Order: sequence, then structure tokens, then C-alpha cells
Amino acid sequence: MAKQGFLSSALAGATGLWQKRSRTADPDLSSSDPERQGQALFRRGRQRMRSGDLAAALEDFDRAIELVPDFADAVASRAECLDMTGRVDTARPDYERARRLWAAHRLGAPDRSYVFRQQGRLSLEVESYELALERIKTGSYPHSAVGNALLARGRPAEALRCYERALKIKKKDSALLALKGEALSMLGRYRQAVGVFGASLARNPRAPETLNGRAIARAAMGRIEKANADWRRQLAMLPESQPAARACVALRLADYQAALPELERAIDKAPDDPYWRLYRLTALRRLGRPAEAVAMPADGAWPAPLFALQAGTATPEAVLAAATTEGRRAEALFQLERFREVCESAPPALIEYAAAHNELGRR
Repeated sequence: MAKQGFLSSALAGATGLWQKRSRTADPDLSSSDPERQGQALFRRGRQRMRSGDLAAALEDFDRAIELVPDFADAVASRAECLDMTGRVDTARPDYERARRLWAAHRLGAPDRSYVFRQQGRLSLEVESYELALERIKTGSYPHSAVGNALLARGRPAEALRCYERALKIKKKDSALLALKGEALSMLGRYRQAVGVFGASLARNPRAPETLNGRAIARAAMGRIEKANADWRRQLAMLPESQPAARACVALRLADYQAALPELERAIDKAPDDPYWRLYRLTALRRLGRPAEAVAMPADGAWPAPLFALQAGTATPEAVLAAATTEGRRAEALFQLERFREVCESAPPALIEYAAAHNELGRR
């Protein structure tokens, strides 16, 4: 049965489960963590929507958005509630805001596991698959699906437990082992991650995303040469039809000569993605080649400050002040050629982390 069909079948007639869950107190409702409390309020709001208590649902969504202002799923659900109460004009700005929030969410690099290329917090997906697990006690897919959504939301410890349950059902599955490796790597358990990725590759040696995961874990352990060997193998496996993924691997290797034509093809395929234009400018600069002026994103949103830096219209101080997240700061430091600081502070999964290590290795 297809996965979507499996989910539909598992949830068929699940009204009783939704009602049962709505009567069960969620401990995260009193969590001191705004993200967890916001997620719990969102779940309760969805349950109240299903039961027809739209006023209470709106209160939950309002509170969830107050705690987590970029919670696009909650904004969209509030819009649905407003629509259902006939306030169509009031709902319209929320729908638009949700679209903007989803669009602003930067997906994982295309050379990484598909899990990291999901958009949003996947709150509805987690809830749906957890309900499926309450109806169907066998089969690995719901466990891995919940794990994937949790991993994409940055909750690797919970995701790891899901993958381990799935592996008890589907032992030695190479894809599940690779996902377990990703969870271990996100937890900083790099040595274990490398071992699990190795077990996955022993069963499926032609898995480019698994090679990428192992390379990231190896780089985090300081084994950059072994990481580079994995990335070179990955690059050799990736087809020409995936220029964005090929460009990312070449950039991790700081092989700008190889990255440049892939970036140009990536721009042709996705002209609205500013990162491919930014990385192309970076490759040209690192190769000592002239670069034409490139229009910055019109709304001034990130990574517009990095374009301004390259154009000489922004100071390093202004760019670093605009870098409001760990990842953005690493991107800014890389553009400022402060490679050692990137190596010391950036998340290992970032392209700039590996590229900075390779830049330093050439000095």
C-alpha cells in the first residue's frame, strides 16, 4: 500500500481517537519552553477545531502565536478558524502571513537527507502519524514518519527513539540506519553516528545522502580528510540533473571551480532562490574572477545583507548585527573570510563549516 494510502487507512474512522486525545491533558501545556508550549497549544487548538469549539481554538492559536511568532501552522489554522466563523476578510491577512512565514523558512541544503528539506514544523504530520500508531501497532513506517518530522523540527532525542522502535520491526534497514545516524549526529554523538552511517553504507553503498551525513559527522570530529573523501564519493554519484545538490557538495569541498557551473545551472532551475546567486558570487570571488552586479532581494530580508557586503555597500558590523541566528552569523563570518571563527562556532551541517575547514587547510 502506498504511504499516503497507509495513513488514510490507519486514520479511517479515527474520530474516537481524536476525541480521546482531546480529553487527555498534554503535559507540554505547562512547559517553560515557549516552543513546546506553543506546539501543545496548537495541538489543543486543532482538537477544539475538530470538536466545533472555534472560540476556544482561536484562543489557543492566539496564545501559540504569541509564544512562537513564526509558527506558520498556527497562523494558518487561526485563518481557517476565522474562515469557519464567516470572518473571511479577517482571515485573509493570516493566510498571507502564513505563506510568507513558510517561504522564509530556509530548507536544508539539497545535498542532505530529504528529512531536512521539509518545510515548517510538521506539527500536523506528527499528530497524524501518532494517531496512526494508536490504531496500528505493527509496521515500521509510522515510527519512522514521526521520527522524520521530529528530526526536521530539531528534536533528535525523540526522533532517535522513533527510529530505534522502527529498527526493531525492520532490522538492519539501510534507510532507517541512515536516519538513526542523522539523529545521533544532531545530538553530537558523532562517533556513534559514523558507525551507524557505516552500517547503512555497508548495506547500500550507493546512497549519496548517507555519505553526506557521515561526512558531516566526520568533519565535526575534526576528520576533514575522511569527510572530504565521502563528499567526493557523493559528488561522483550525484546525477547532472541535480545541479543544486552537486553545487552544495563542491562548495563544502571549497572546490569553487567545480561549483561554479553547477551553481549557474541551479540558478537556471530556481532563479528566485537568492542563495544560488550569492554562492555564485562567492565562487567567482574566491577564484579571483570579476563578477557583475547582482540585484539584492527586494524586501531586504536575509541574505540581502550579504549581497550588500559583497557590493561594498554594508559594513561588516552592520552585516553581523543583521545575522540574527547561529546559521546566519556563520554565513556572514564566511563572507568576511573569518574562517577560523566559522570552524569554531558554526553548526557542522552548514556548507560554510566544511568550506571554512577546507579554506584553512590550504593555508
